[in-house]
Amino acid sequence: MTVGSLLAADLVIAVLAAAGWLGGGVASAARRRPLALGLAAFALLATLTRAVTITALARAGWWFAAEKVLIAAPLSLAAVLVAGARLLRRPGDIRSAAVPKLFAGYALSGALLVTLLHGYPASAGAGLLAVAGIVAATAVTWRVLGARPSRTVSRGAVAVAVAALVTGTGLAVTPGTVPAAAHDHEYRETRPVGEPTRRFTLTAGTTTVNVSGRDVAAWAFDGQVPGPELTATVGDVLEVTLRNRDIGRGVTLHWHGYDVPNGQDGVPGVTQAAVLPGQEFVYRFRADQVGTYWYHTHAVFDVGVRMGLYGVLVVRPAPVSGVDVTVPVHTLAGLPLPAPRTEPVRAGTPVRLRLINTDSTTHRYALAGTPFRVAAIDGSDLAGPTPLTDTAVLIPAGGRYDLVFTAPAAPVALLVDGRAVWSTGPLAAATGDWPVLDPLSYGTAEPTPWARFDRDYTLVLDRGLDLRRLLPRYAHTVNGAAEPDIPPQVVRPGDTVRFTIVNRSLVVHPWHLHGHHVLVLSRNGQPATGSPLWLDSFDVRPGDVWEVAFRADNPGMWANHCHNLPHAEAGMVLHLMYS
Repeated sequence: MTVGSLLAADLVIAVLAAAGWLGGGVASAARRRPLALGLAAFALLATLTRAVTITALARAGWWFAAEKVLIAAPLSLAAVLVAGARLLRRPGDIRSAAVPKLFAGYALSGALLVTLLHGYPASAGAGLLAVAGIVAATAVTWRVLGARPSRTVSRGAVAVAVAALVTGTGLAVTPGTVPAAAHDHEYRETRPVGEPTRRFTLTAGTTTVNVSGRDVAAWAFDGQVPGPELTATVGDVLEVTLRNRDIGRGVTLHWHGYDVPNGQDGVPGVTQAAVLPGQEFVYRFRADQVGTYWYHTHAVFDVGVRMGLYGVLVVRPAPVSGVDVTVPVHTLAGLPLPAPRTEPVRAGTPVRLRLINTDSTTHRYALAGTPFRVAAIDGSDLAGPTPLTDTAVLIPAGGRYDLVFTAPAAPVALLVDGRAVWSTGPLAAATGDWPVLDPLSYGTAEPTPWARFDRDYTLVLDRGLDLRRLLPRYAHTVNGAAEPDIPPQVVRPGDTVRFTIVNRSLVVHPWHLHGHHVLVLSRNGQPATGSPLWLDSFDVRPGDVWEVAFRADNPGMWANHCHNLPHAEAGMVLHLMYS
C-alpha cells in the first residue's frame, strides 16, 4: 500500500470511528440497546485499527503522522479508556453510557478536525483548542441529558480554553515564520543581451474562439488560442513586446521552463508590475537554451491561463530537418484542444513531437503505430534514451516531453487521454491498458554532479485553515502557512541547494520552480537510476517524497509554486530569494 493510500485509509477510518462513537451515544440516549452496542463495538474496532495506520504513516515519515501521534493518538486513547471501560461494565440502563460514548465521538472528531483544518506542523495550541472543544461539548451534553457536570469538569473546560487562547490556536502561521521581507516588490535583474534578431508583438485581449464547432469566450494573444508560436535558433536575441488591449486585471509573460534573467520572468509584484489595459512591456533575452517551452500570463494566472493566455516557445539548434510538430494540450471552457489533425508523413522521415501540457492537471499521452524514444523532458535532452513501444507517458501540468521516431509506412497516431490529436493517417488503437513510463529509470545514468549541499529546505504540502486574511479561507499550504506568509528560501550565488518536497495532502501538486531546472535525486527513498533528469515541472502525488537539487546560478527573487494554478491562487506559492 502506498503512503497516499495510507493517508486516505487513515482519514476514512477516523471518520468511521468518530461516526460510530457519536451514533452509539445517540442510540444509547434513545435506549436502543442493540444498535448502541453494535455501533460502539464497531467504533472501538475502528479506533484500534487506526493505531495501525498511524504507525505505518509514522514509519513513512514524521511529516505524515505528526499531529496524529501527538494529538489524535492521546485523544483516541482517552476515548477508548472512557467509553471502552463503560462497555465492559455489567448491563444496566443503556442511557447511562450515552455521555462516555459521545465523549469518545467528540474526542475523535476533534482529532479529525485538527488534521483537516490545521494539519502540519502539529502545535500545542491546536491540541489545546481541540481538548477545550471536546470538554465543552461533553459538558453541554451532560446538561442536555439531564445531568449536571461537576465544578471540576467545568473549571477544567474553562482552564483548557484559556490555555488554548493564550498559546494561540495554531491554525495560522506559527510565531517566527513570517518572512522578514515582504514579497510585494519588484526585483529587476537584467543582463546585456545585444540587439534583437527576432522581434514579436503579442496583444492580449478578450475574444471569441471556435472550439469543436462552439463559440467560446476567451482571453487570447492576437485573438487566437493558443497564442502565436514563437520560434528561435540558438544565438538569437528575442524581443517580445506585450500589449494589453482590454484584460482589466492585467497580463504578463512568464517563459515557463526557460531560465530567463530575473527581470524577464513576468511575475507581477516580484519582477514587474502587471501590464494593464493600454500599457505595454518589452521582454528581451538570448535564445541559448535549446528545447520545448511555453509562455503564459502570470497575472491572475489561474483565470488567465485557463481562459487562453498561453502559447508555445521553441528554441532549435539549427533549421529543422524532417517533421517538427508542437502539440500544446489545453482545456478551454470544458472543451479539449487541439482539434484532431492529420498530417501525412513520408516513410523514413524523422519526426519530433513536442508535447506540452498547459492545463493544471496531468494528461496521459500514447503514441501508437511506431517505436519511439523520449528525447527530452522539460527542454533538457536525455542521455541514452531507448526505444519504447506500447508505452504511455504522463506529463504533469506545465511539463513537456519530446518524442522522436522515424515515420513508418503504416499510420501513426498520438492520443491524449484516449483522444486522437495528431496522426499520419487513420488508425484505431486501444492504449488504455499500456504501462506508463517511469522517467526516473529511463535512459543512461551519469554521476551526480554534487557530493554535498550548501542548503537544505523541506517543503511539506498540505491543506489548512488560513486565518491571516480578512476572511478565513481553506488554503493549500506549505509548512503550515499560505502565501504571502510562507517564509522565502534564501540562497547565495553558487550554493548547491537540495529540496525535500513532501505531499501529505490527498491531491496531486505539480511543482514548478522558476528560473532553474532541478535534478531529481530520489522519489520515495528510491534513487533516480536513469538519465539525469533535469525538470522544471513534476508531479508530487499524495504520499510522495521527492528529493531534488540545483545550483543557485540565476540571481533574483523567484516564484516556487504548485502549477495546479487554482492551488497556487489558494496559497501554495513561496519564493526563492538570493541574498
